Amino acid sequence: MFALLDDALVAHVGVNVGDHPVVLPVAFAVDPDGPDDEGTLYIHGSVAARWLTGAESTTICVTVTELDGLVAARSGFHHSMNYRSVVAIGPARIVRDPDEKAHALALTVDHMVPGRSATLRASTRKELAATSVLAVALREASMKKRAEGPVDDPEDVEAGVWGGVIPLRRVSSGPVSGADSHADVPADVVARAASFA
Repeated sequence: MFALLDDALVAHVGVNVGDHPVVLPVAFAVDPDGPDDEGTLYIHGSVAARWLTGAESTTICVTVTELDGLVAARSGFHHSMNYRSVVAIGPARIVRDPDEKAHALALTVDHMVPGRSATLRASTRKELAATSVLAVALREASMKKRAEGPVDDPEDVEAGVWGGVIPLRRVSSGPVSGADSHADVPADVVARAASFA
């Protein structure tokens, strides 16, 4: 489970905003040794985001999925996907401790580009005040995966239609410097892009 959470880049958080639920994509980070039971999953957003600030003490659902392949079977019924998925359910806790909040935000940056947070200036008080961080314990987390070829009925296999898997993976086309960038592409960014080759 932690290997998938380390590999994946996008989580989806499901929260109830009163009259309806919403599911939103978010950046995330995980601290296996975090302060919550079985580790902590962090997500963040604007303090103006009603869904985030209203989630405190409510049960939320966070899912992370990586698609690894399309499974083409001999019948529509048996088509599938190869994937790895984690679902974490639990009460959301707004992180108020300044040290934990700074740690969670640094973990989020480093989840995207390992080692990046150490190369950046510290967050300003204004930036920290504008950002909320939610924490969810990984106590109620489970992983599910599929990693196999098509599972067809024998008569469909005998019909001679092709069946198999189309493997999928993330690929980077390389870093692109911003128009106002004064520096060469740093080693941490080069290494991260290379990890998707």
